[in-house]
Order: sequence, then structure tokens, then C-alpha cells
Amino acid sequence: MDIQAIVNLLPKEEGLLPKWQLFITVMALFNTVQNFATLKLTRRLYMRVPSNSVTGLQARTFAVWTLTSAVVRGYAAYHIHDKTIYDMALFTYLIAFGHFSSEVLIFRTARLDSPAISPVIVSTVSLIWMLRQYDFYVEP
Repeated sequence: MDIQAIVNLLPKEEGLLPKWQLFITVMALFNTVQNFATLKLTRRLYMRVPSNSVTGLQARTFAVWTLTSAVVRGYAAYHIHDKTIYDMALFTYLIAFGHFSSEVLIFRTARLDSPAISPVIVSTVSLIWMLRQYDFYVEP
């Protein structure tokens, strides 16, 4: 597959937000696979609990959530003007932000100086970006 073939697969909508959605989708697919394959990275994320507290069941459940959000965000990458899809993608980031923030601030199972910082940053940036660009992308 050459570079032009890859470029042709990118969302055609104007702006960087659709490409960002696709990038985050690809990262989420990697995270889904790793959660099905191993507990190593998930245990690093929730590092403030004993490693035996992060079970295979919990990792697989997290994988299914991650895959679900990847599907919504991937669909949003190619249908960014659809209000329903845009709203659903925005809510996936709100849910992720709520989850990781609560694990850091309330439940204290993760720390900001750990791998938890990445999803906190991604969800925060994505939420702000999507809210600021709402009127640009969403058709009335």
C-alpha cells in the first residue's frame, strides 16, 4: 500500500478534527487489543492498587468499552457533520474524562504522573476542541 492509498482513506471533511477522531480511533484499537492480550499496561495505568486487583475480566471489560468508543469516534471521523454522531463522540470523551478523573481524584487508583495522564489529556483536549468547533461542524 502506497502513501496515496493511505491518504485516500483519511476523512475528506475540512479541518483537523475528523483526522484527530481517526487517530484516536486507531490508538483505541491498539488499546483494545492490548487489553485483550495482556494485563501489563492496564496494571501500569491503575498502579495505586495491588496488581492482582486488575483482573482479566476488568481488562476485557475495559477493552470492550474502548472498542465501543473507537467505533463511535471512527464513525464521527467520517460523519462529522451529523449532529447525533458528533454528540455521541463528544459524550465518549466526557465519559472517559469522568472515568479517569475519578480514578485519579476520587478513587485514587491512578496517578497523574502515570499512564493515566494520556487519557486525561486526550479526553480534555478532545472535549474542548469539539465544544469549540460544534457550530463549525454540526449541521443545523
